[in-house]
Amino acid sequence: MARKLNVNPTRMELSDLKARLTTATRGHKLLKDKQDELMRRFIELIKYNNKLRDEVEDKLQGVFKDFLMASAGISPEFLEEAIAYPKESISINLSQKNIMSVNVPVMKFVRKFEGDSGSIYPYGFYSTSTELDDSIEGLYLILPKLLELAEVEKSCQLMAVEIEKTRRRVNALEYMTIPQLQETIRYIKMKLDENERASLTRLMKVKSMMEKAAEQAQAQAEAKARQAQGL
Repeated sequence: MARKLNVNPTRMELSDLKARLTTATRGHKLLKDKQDELMRRFIELIKYNNKLRDEVEDKLQGVFKDFLMASAGISPEFLEEAIAYPKESISINLSQKNIMSVNVPVMKFVRKFEGDSGSIYPYGFYSTSTELDDSIEGLYLILPKLLELAEVEKSCQLMAVEIEKTRRRVNALEYMTIPQLQETIRYIKMKLDENERASLTRLMKVKSMMEKAAEQAQAQAEAKARQAQGL
């Protein structure tokens, strides 16, 4: 049983509590709908995240295999020299979008040499193998997927935090605030009914006393009248 609030049992307080109960009930419904929609989108995002992670891991394994094949035919010193000074420069453009009041990140690569397909290779093609070219190209092609994976996983984390916050608010309204208001409203109604019954009882007693007083006064008047007639 919920504990009632410490308030005075008056009609004004009863009216205020009823308004608060209406607001709390409406807020609970809105938060519950938000929680359900967040859960639906969160589950969809988790499924997509798992699918995207599997795809990225498969492609990375292929890139690493190509790189191992390339490094097997080139000396470590020459390989390190070939990839030590990249020509391409990549930055990240970071923005946000709102999903059910959750600001999730939106990431996008920005290339310095946009449109130049050869800028991803930091070496000349004369002294390197095609396996190294394939591994560099494969790694470049998988970068957008890696960035998208980071974006989706961060969105999942932020949505999970928001779902937990919303769940706590829903539970606080459902199991504490609304029951307390309902119990306090019942208490005030009971007190007001008791006061009304007590007032009615007092009025009936006053009426009875007044009727008895009137009867006694009438009896005395009649006795005096008879006494006067006897004289």
